[in-house]
Amino acid sequence: MGMLFNLGERDTIANKFIAELRSVDIQGDRMRFRTNLERIGNILAYEISKTLEYHEVEVETPLGIANLSVPNNRIVLGTILRAGLPMHHGFLQVFDDAENAFVSAYRKHHKSGTFDIKLEYVSCPNLEDAVLILADPMLATGESMRATLNELLDYGKPKAIHIATAIASKEGISYFQRNFPGANLWVGAIDEELTARSYIVPGLGDAGDLAYGEKLQD
Repeated sequence: MGMLFNLGERDTIANKFIAELRSVDIQGDRMRFRTNLERIGNILAYEISKTLEYHEVEVETPLGIANLSVPNNRIVLGTILRAGLPMHHGFLQVFDDAENAFVSAYRKHHKSGTFDIKLEYVSCPNLEDAVLILADPMLATGESMRATLNELLDYGKPKAIHIATAIASKEGISYFQRNFPGANLWVGAIDEELTARSYIVPGLGDAGDLAYGEKLQD
């Protein structure tokens, strides 16, 4: 069974960044919004690093030899375009030699109020025996993450799977854990409610629009 890690359960600086992501008075600053998502990515990357395998190396300094433990895993960082890019960048600042995977996924809404998840683009390296870290700011129903992960698993079986998100709904967490019981979930905060249109409440709004500007609806 995978583990669930919630940054919001502890009093840390991460809560300040989450608060600014949510605030209607602050989130309108796109650069600051993206930066806060990057910061959450930085913090979650550090936490995930504690689960990796390590080996010792000798490093020559100007004054001698230092013995250090460094990660032993091949890491692949994945993200869902476009909203996931700032968090992805935050992870890449920590795991700077990681390989990368990108998936374009979006909700195709119908007049009935229902929607389907459409995948239009996938770029992924070999995942066999890699540690896959898949980042997206929001885990609402969990359907986009499920479809994305199923697509990526065609590229090999990872050694471990970590899903990282800034805000998740309880319903989305339960749905994802039922479908991928071995995956680990890392979240900045957990919200109780989903609207009839499957938006998280209180949430923060549309992360992609807040980071990069509003898009025309089809």
